[in-house]
Amino acid sequence: MNDPTTTPDERRAVLVVDDDTALCEMLVSYLEPEGFRVETTHDGNDGLIRARSGDFQLVILDVMLPGIDGFEVLRNLRRSSVVPVLMLTARGDDVDRIVGLEVGADDYLPKPFNPRELVARMRAILRRATGSAAAPSGLSVRLPAGELTLDPHSLSASLAGDSLRLTGAEFRVLACLATHAGEIVPRDRLTEQALGRRYTPFDRAIDTHVSNLRRKLRPKTQGESPIVSVRNAGYLLAVEEER
Repeated sequence: MNDPTTTPDERRAVLVVDDDTALCEMLVSYLEPEGFRVETTHDGNDGLIRARSGDFQLVILDVMLPGIDGFEVLRNLRRSSVVPVLMLTARGDDVDRIVGLEVGADDYLPKPFNPRELVARMRAILRRATGSAAAPSGLSVRLPAGELTLDPHSLSASLAGDSLRLTGAEFRVLACLATHAGEIVPRDRLTEQALGRRYTPFDRAIDTHVSNLRRKLRPKTQGESPIVSVRNAGYLLAVEEER
């Protein structure tokens, strides 16, 4: 339900990039009473320009767009912005979901969707983006490759002094693992703490975010990833052994 104390100036600005004009109109009429200020565009090129503007706290991005598709929009956006992105994908199309997460989406939702689930996903992403990550006051962990430092205020991380270019979701996954460094963190806990939603057996979002983290860490760890997969259990961030 909408918070009756929310003023127009306090509404979260959301950009919807989708060529389905009827869907965009429905989202405006549904989301505005829920406390969001919604703007829409139906073209990939215009969506990229507006998403880069810094005027929005969240972008809802469809895959199929005129101009440039949603993947290309997101790929270009991630070169300069960490604005949270919720990607809309075709139902049952696992490839679209995986590619979207690999390119830098924070979460995805298959079409057609329940607007109530969309609002729940949006609020979860925004909660995480405004400081409720797993490292509330900053965190440093000693890994075999050097000191891992995380700053939740800027969503930035560095390893052995070298900056890691992480998306918001990747930062939160790494922060959760770092908070429990040396311990196995189950997938359901990672999903709840990093993505703000419940884990389901066929949800591969966490696995894809971890895969992205491993790829970004690889140049700084000589190919030995500090994130260890524990079969049927979860993931573990390996810390340097005490001597």
